Amino acid sequence: MTKPKTAKPAPIYMTPACHAKIRAELKRLLYRERPTLAKAAKIAADEGDRSENYEYQATKRAMRKMDGRIHFLTKRIENAEVVDPVAQQKIAKGRVLFGCTVTVEKETGEEKVFSIVGQDEFDLSRGFVSWVSPIGRALLGSSEGDTVSFVTPGGKTELEVIKVEYKALD
Repeated sequence: MTKPKTAKPAPIYMTPACHAKIRAELKRLLYRERPTLAKAAKIAADEGDRSENYEYQATKRAMRKMDGRIHFLTKRIENAEVVDPVAQQKIAKGRVLFGCTVTVEKETGEEKVFSIVGQDEFDLSRGFVSWVSPIGRALLGSSEGDTVSFVTPGGKTELEVIKVEYKALD
């Protein structure tokens, strides 16, 4: 009997800054916060009947939640494909790829700047859009002078690509 092949999870694209942020959070949880919770659980357990011990139950719930976050972050790091936006410029040949900072002009003539980043980095207030979002997917592969369109809840939107650049995103 042959062993079934397990599909390799899809890579999780992220910038070096995001990778460092996730690693720092995982390190903090593993080496500072979880040991503190474990000590609190031990102290609460030593107080007697665990079934009626609110502190023990609450601490164990917090540990389960933290363990879930630790597991999530570990899997993100294991499957991460770190893409340096500056290095992308060498292969981009003027096209929009992951990590690109794009200046676009809306139909109204207003200019906006977006950076194409990973799902963990999405932050519209900074102009960071995920590569899997409608606008991110529409912009990928385009070049200066191209017009891209995508559908939003407000309807179809068209943008003209004005400038394509690759720079460090922090």
